[in-house]
Amino acid sequence: VQLQASGGGSVQTGSSLRLSCSGSGFTLNDYAIGWFRQAPGKQREGVSCFSLPDDSSTYYAESVRGRFTISRDNGERTVYLQMNDLKPEDAAVYFCAATKIFSYGSSWKNPIEYEYWGKGTLVTVSS
Repeated sequence: VQLQASGGGSVQTGSSLRLSCSGSGFTLNDYAIGWFRQAPGKQREGVSCFSLPDDSSTYYAESVRGRFTISRDNGERTVYLQMNDLKPEDAAVYFCAATKIFSYGSSWKNPIEYEYWGKGTLVTVSS
């Protein structure tokens, strides 16, 4: 089982990037996919989540709501994170993670809820 995040880069404030999360070794469509980020010296934080296919709800951290959009291409087995109007505080290593089920009462933002993690992709934003 492998996840791979890609699409990071170095951009200026106000720019856009699209991150991709692809999976192999399992059926990506059967999993909820979350995007997390971790800046130097900070805890990993949940950015967005595309829930299980039978729900298809999307969730966003308040800090990115209205600027980031998560989407899913079932045919390509890829989940995207479109990031617009990037700010310096968005700079971090971004990870995607997958889980088949959330614990009752838990939050999509909780990293321990996710079974599989991919290597991160670095996003830097200069002012």
